Amino acid sequence: MPGRQRSRRAGAPRTSVFVTTLLGAAGVLHAARPEPFDRIVPRVLPGSPRTYTYASGLAEIATAALIAVPSTRRLGGIAAAALFLAVFPANVQMAIDWRDASPKKQAIAFGRLPLQGVLVAQALLITRHGRVTGR
Repeated sequence: MPGRQRSRRAGAPRTSVFVTTLLGAAGVLHAARPEPFDRIVPRVLPGSPRTYTYASGLAEIATAALIAVPSTRRLGGIAAAALFLAVFPANVQMAIDWRDASPKKQAIAFGRLPLQGVLVAQALLITRHGRVTGR
């Protein structure tokens, strides 16, 4: 199935660009508009929610940078998968907080939960293809 293998490889650069863009934009948003992120930090965590907001934003930007550079792309994919898993409790907190909200907000909050699994899968795809250039 050489054609099938080739098509998977062709998707890896697009996945890398998508995940890099998503993480970079999210990281910038954490710094520019931290309040919505502060609200979904699980309340069981010690310390200020703002600290977690800034730390996760910085982690998103750093991970985006790792994926953007071919020589660190595999590490970036691992970091992205770990990051997507680490922020999952915030998505759960959002779903809990918005369970009585408008149908639109509920759809957003509950839709984020399975989306996190898709993002982890995309990050793992990046790790499998690692350094895309030079193959």
